[in-house]
Amino acid sequence: MNMEPISKPAYPNLNQSFGIVGIIILLMIGLSPIAFMENVIGKDAANFLYYVAIMGLSFLIIHKKRFNKTGVSKFQFAKFSPKVLILLIVAVIALQVGVSSPIINLIPMPDFAKEMFRELSGQKGIFPFLMIVIAAPVLEELIFRGIILDGLLKRYSLFISILASSLLFGIVHLNPWQFVSAMVIGFLAGWVYYKTKNLALPMLIHFANNGFAFGSMFFLDTDKMMDQSLAEQYGGMTNFYLITGGAILLSVGAILLLKAIFQKDAKKEKVFVSIGLERAVVSRDEFDSAE
Repeated sequence: MNMEPISKPAYPNLNQSFGIVGIIILLMIGLSPIAFMENVIGKDAANFLYYVAIMGLSFLIIHKKRFNKTGVSKFQFAKFSPKVLILLIVAVIALQVGVSSPIINLIPMPDFAKEMFRELSGQKGIFPFLMIVIAAPVLEELIFRGIILDGLLKRYSLFISILASSLLFGIVHLNPWQFVSAMVIGFLAGWVYYKTKNLALPMLIHFANNGFAFGSMFFLDTDKMMDQSLAEQYGGMTNFYLITGGAILLSVGAILLLKAIFQKDAKKEKVFVSIGLERAVVSRDEFDSAE
């Protein structure tokens, strides 16, 4: 008698996804004493330890929940071509320049927020680099694309899944300016993950985004930029339209090229699977004939 294995439910659903963000925020509050260790280990090191503790513990809790509910413990990683690497980096930077920055510039920023971002822009040492460019892309993508989006895609439509995971990714940043950037990057990372099921690519997107932001702090006068409109930063409205429009076109072009590559790779994979199935059928027929 053949017995089909009982499939466990996908995790998480929408309510559980919001619960995951709740876990992260509660840990932000509960582990906040770590951030006050700056007198002992230095401010940058304390912030790094605080962040890794929050996101690392969040991941362990959520990963354990997923395993208990689904039996799944692994994440999918695969190689990718240099062409995909270049196109993703171009798409990320172009989206930030052409989409995120203009929207963010429309949101009024009070003095306390300006002070917060000035402080962030002053973090240029090894610990801020490890936190922003290395730890954040790995830990946040494991949670938001590797667990949340992966589970939502098994329950809901593509649009709802990517929208929800991106929205939650934005919310966890706890301010409207980073929310916009996180939403834009979350949509790109979500679409790429859906197309490839390769978690390495969302991590690369996140790495490129954060690396671009971190690197720009060394070359831009962030104090001055806080008090300027985007048009003033670019040297006038004409430059603003040219730069923004050019960035949008560049991002669209990069995404269309990525789409073509992903479709081509998907067709190749279907061919390989088809050939593998045919060989399996032939092998089975030969075995039956031999009997």
